[in-house]
Amino acid sequence: MQLFYLENPEKEIILSAEESKHATKVLRKKEGDILNFTDGKGAFYKAEITVADTRKCRLEIVSSEQKPKQHNYYLHIAIAPTKNMDRYEWFLEKATEIGIDEITPIICSHSERKVIKTERCNRILLSAMKQSLKFHLPKLNEAISLKDFLKQDFKGNKYIAHCEDGKKVALRTEDKVAKTTILIGPEGDFSTKEIDMALQNQYKAVNLGTSRLRTETAGIVAIHTINVKY
Repeated sequence: MQLFYLENPEKEIILSAEESKHATKVLRKKEGDILNFTDGKGAFYKAEITVADTRKCRLEIVSSEQKPKQHNYYLHIAIAPTKNMDRYEWFLEKATEIGIDEITPIICSHSERKVIKTERCNRILLSAMKQSLKFHLPKLNEAISLKDFLKQDFKGNKYIAHCEDGKKVALRTEDKVAKTTILIGPEGDFSTKEIDMALQNQYKAVNLGTSRLRTETAGIVAIHTINVKY
């Protein structure tokens, strides 16, 4: 199944020039054929092509339904941008494929990258959502300092994954309905001060295994661990 995206679909749909060409030239769709759409909020639409124009393909919605989220947890990963942006983009893609609800880029003391292109990152999330046939688009927040992030009052399970020695708990969700927030630091890890700050804000230090992981790998391990539990 090929999945298209429209943020606010109406009864009649007019595809962009790029998607019109993709539908008519690449997919070889013609008048009377059906295309599948989602709004990224769980809605699933079937629309019939009424005008198979390569620059302005027109369709009419013929049916719609609300799809349940494909994972039964709410997961928020706050993860530092990597120096190599390709690795961060890889994380965004794979996180969407596995199942994530919200992502916040956090800027830490040891961060080597402090700016990300939100528009590009959102395009990667959107492409991954369509490719993996999901109907819920993860929310990408603007980059924020860890200090300011910790000032926010998050409910549910709160964890910080770091490399320093000390008491750590196994990653789990005490309540699969509650939101789980996990902090993942930069290549140089969180500073001792940042770890202490998180613990003072009721975050629990969590163990992601015995290996020392790259930032993007730690993020994927955390998501996968939650995913396989629920």
